[in-house]
Amino acid sequence: MATTILYIPHGGGPLPLLGDPGHREMIDLLKDLAQKIERPQTIVVISAHWEERVPTITAQANPPLVYDYFGFPPEAYKITYPAPGNPELAEALRKALEDGGFTPKLDTRRGFDHGLFVPLTIMYPNADIPCVQLSLVQGLDSETHLRLGKALRSLKNQNLLILGSGFSFHNISEFFNGEDSHHGDPRNDAFQTWLVQTCGSSSLSPAERWERLASWEKAPHARYCHPREEHILPLHVCYGAAGDEAPQTYQIHVLGKRATAFLWT
Repeated sequence: MATTILYIPHGGGPLPLLGDPGHREMIDLLKDLAQKIERPQTIVVISAHWEERVPTITAQANPPLVYDYFGFPPEAYKITYPAPGNPELAEALRKALEDGGFTPKLDTRRGFDHGLFVPLTIMYPNADIPCVQLSLVQGLDSETHLRLGKALRSLKNQNLLILGSGFSFHNISEFFNGEDSHHGDPRNDAFQTWLVQTCGSSSLSPAERWERLASWEKAPHARYCHPREEHILPLHVCYGAAGDEAPQTYQIHVLGKRATAFLWT
């Protein structure tokens, strides 16, 4: 058994589950990945849509869903994903983070947000794999999230999926600016190319990769692609947990924009 680490785009709100054609490539990729990797016994999700003062972990046995989006048709609020929680894993995660120098807490009330239930509905539609969700840390400091991932390394060597659920391009206004997406977006392309080199190139040492991610704002057009950090930071957690280059990289288009996924096995 081994831990699988995966960073993915989770798309725009519930749109992937509502038949939106702009998410076709993403849906196909997530389905393919679910077949490619070993089926996990448990899943830890780091979602872009949960921030707390300290690292916080869902710890109830049967978490509800958090419909943390608005303005969508009624069916978006009827989505179900009754995956069980895993209090035992939540406690193991709390201890790992504590040993890593954090002051984590368990949350027995919060449910799973769409950063969890949207991609997992596509990947594991039977909702039969226990899940735990881990928050981002307020302030959204890059180094903090790299260290957060590093603290998860003690959870390795078990059949666990660590899923960073974000989006490597997240400038919402640019998804809907009316431009012809077939002509591409040079600024987005430059940033995605930088990400692929940073996380996937064997020419960089682990320390160099760490430093590049810690100072990701210096990358080409970083703030155009991420006016706010929350959708890139699940990647930092994933790299911190992996500690080495991603052997597999996937390039797709979501809502007309180039997006990148990384897999460590």
